[in-house]
Amino acid sequence: MTPHAIGENALIELRHVTRTIGDGVTTTLVKGINLKINDGEFVAIIGASGSGKSSLLYLLGLLDAPTSGEVLIKGRSVDMIDDDRRAFLRLSSLGFVFQFHFLLPEFSALANVMLPMRALKRLNESRMRTRAMELLSSLGLEAHADKLPSQLSGGERQRVAIARALANQPMVLLADEPTGNLDSASGAQVLSIFRRLVDDTGSAIVMVTHDLSLAAQADRQIQMSDGLIVGSPADIDRGGSSPSIMPT
Repeated sequence: MTPHAIGENALIELRHVTRTIGDGVTTTLVKGINLKINDGEFVAIIGASGSGKSSLLYLLGLLDAPTSGEVLIKGRSVDMIDDDRRAFLRLSSLGFVFQFHFLLPEFSALANVMLPMRALKRLNESRMRTRAMELLSSLGLEAHADKLPSQLSGGERQRVAIARALANQPMVLLADEPTGNLDSASGAQVLSIFRRLVDDTGSAIVMVTHDLSLAAQADRQIQMSDGLIVGSPADIDRGGSSPSIMPT
């Protein structure tokens, strides 16, 4: 794999993407980034606080739009689509897991997992329930389907959030510090789930993390600094010049 064009099956591609915020005095969060996320790979984005790693994830996930440059989903530009179409692409093609689970407290685990399917309206009630139970079972949560989030442990709530993120069979799962609010055992379990998803289903996962030991379990690491992709930790430590994207 070459540093700047990894693979030919890009699910999401950023071309010369910059994101700037503020009026008058501006702050550039992401600076001219080129990046491809390919089918069936587990990518970790690492960097210090304020380096732009979450901003990059939000651009990949269509949660934010670039100030300049182009975002492509499966080879098609999304920069000119309206908000409704952008929301549909997020719902149908992308899954999100955050540091905090954001489960609806009044709904059971099963009902929370069914929410994205209800929004997409592709399945009938019976098939939605079946798929939600299958997802919960695959994550060891079949006995907790009827419990409210308040009745679950932190690790269990995060696994429910993962099941919810997978409900509509997204082509890419995007995770922002998914283990940051968990103890080490629960965090390791989440990483094991991610690894299994990539290996068994061919899904792509992009994970932001500050933990280098977790990032090391990914197929590829992307190191960010001051809004730029600067290479892998090994290249930085050696003090050498590193390419923009490095396979591990």
